[in-house]
Amino acid sequence: MPKYIFVVGGVMSGVGKGITTSSIGKILQSRGFKITAIKIDPYINVDAGTMNPTEHGEVFVLKDGYETDQDMGNYERFLDIDLPNDNYMTTGRVYLRVIERERNLEYQGKCVEVVPHIPLEVIDRIKKAQQKAQADITLIEIGGTIGEYQNVLFLEAARMMKVKHPHDVLFVLVSYLPIPQKVGEMKTKPTQYAARTLQSAGIQADFIIGRSDRPIDKKRKEKIAMFCNVDEKDVISAPDIESIYEVPLNFEKDHLSDRIIEKLGLVSGKADIKEWESFVTRLKNAKQKVKIGIAGKYFSTGDFVLSDSYISIIEAVKHAGALWGLKPEIVWINAEKYEKDPKSLEEIQDLDGLIVPGGFGSRGVEGKIMAISYARTKKIPFLGICYGMQMAVVEYARNVLGLKDAHTTEIDAKTQYPVIDILPEQKKHLSDKNFGGTMRLGSYKAKILSKTLAKAYYKKDLIVERHRHRYEVNPSFINRLEKSGMIFSGTSLDRRLMEIVELSSKEHPYFIASQFHPELQSRPLGGHPLFNGLLEASKKRSTSRKDIL
Repeated sequence: MPKYIFVVGGVMSGVGKGITTSSIGKILQSRGFKITAIKIDPYINVDAGTMNPTEHGEVFVLKDGYETDQDMGNYERFLDIDLPNDNYMTTGRVYLRVIERERNLEYQGKCVEVVPHIPLEVIDRIKKAQQKAQADITLIEIGGTIGEYQNVLFLEAARMMKVKHPHDVLFVLVSYLPIPQKVGEMKTKPTQYAARTLQSAGIQADFIIGRSDRPIDKKRKEKIAMFCNVDEKDVISAPDIESIYEVPLNFEKDHLSDRIIEKLGLVSGKADIKEWESFVTRLKNAKQKVKIGIAGKYFSTGDFVLSDSYISIIEAVKHAGALWGLKPEIVWINAEKYEKDPKSLEEIQDLDGLIVPGGFGSRGVEGKIMAISYARTKKIPFLGICYGMQMAVVEYARNVLGLKDAHTTEIDAKTQYPVIDILPEQKKHLSDKNFGGTMRLGSYKAKILSKTLAKAYYKKDLIVERHRHRYEVNPSFINRLEKSGMIFSGTSLDRRLMEIVELSSKEHPYFIASQFHPELQSRPLGGHPLFNGLLEASKKRSTSRKDIL
């Protein structure tokens, strides 16, 4: 019988449910179990593709092209698996399917109601994902916070599953234990209220993961156990740590996998997590610092920096850093300031590497082009991603080919030199205002040109990478760009679409950009070829600069 573990959050949002879910999956996977993970988001949005990154964080694209919440990326990175769209659901997607079924008379004339039909649809989706993966244990993260109206129906689905399969379903409550500065004591009362609110939904937590600045002491564990109806052994400490990749190892200090296996009535051997431990050790022991600038625009929200907008890029940089024994320092660069103050471009000289990531719209676009130009002419290692590649082509066309008006038609529809133009099949989508789920999405094959940077780091002739865009390099300008020195080292199989662009190693130590999103396939134990290349080049720049000083 397959087993199910639901992960819910208490007290506040952002408490770490996604990392908790990923980490539980990792430690159970290390015990030999086949794991899959599901994310439930309590939004009316059918998918995450139309959400603003500064409001919701990064949109993660699955292999099959479905646009999801960033936690799906955490699952894939920790478990080293590719997840299908069956493993992601939103309130909107569930309601849409129930309404479609009602319209198709699949309920055979019954009165279709919110309860039980919405929870039953959720259960069907959970079981479908489990069956498709043939998973021994399925982890289900329910978004939002206990007590919110939005996730009540998902909790009801979980309760119904527990009633039907009492020995096969567990609940993990991830809660926050504040330490008020003026009080100086860890407080358990908010977690007690969260546990009781969960009980009011008919659910008793089997485990409580206590998030806090510091480890939970024995007295606090005893209090949580007493007032939340759990065994003291099932109160797991989850203090703030430097790296999220340490979380599975911390969980095992409290023997979490042993307790889960015992409660589910499973049998397994000892955990085999040596590779993961080695990776974490490399992360912690890295000494040489490299400054990696990210010139984006989706990170400013009020007075705060929302790094979640680029979470996969940040993690990909960490993965590559561990490979080379580096400690990357991320420097956030607001490209708009270069448009107002071109002299501020000189700050890029202090970087060891520059990334210009994906994005949409005109805000900050000229600043990004200026940053790319600076990195190209000053020989600073550069990686462009999606929109970053398009702007690299625009910059090259303007400043090397001399096409001063060159641009993307996304920004300037009347440009004399549309070096970046919309895919023909996308024009109807835009004219019909059909925006959701209509971009070039998901995995596509590309062939790699020999004797190039791309070939040196991929070490293969054929790759498969994930996309999320509408615009491409205009075929009408490819010959002129190539004759001027630009190398299209990766193309679609029919060579209609340009996938990777680079400059010769004779011209630049590392200048490469991809139309796809390499960060989506970076994994902790291997990194991604393009990020590995960037960090290697950045390491060399950092070392040479120190030698000069």
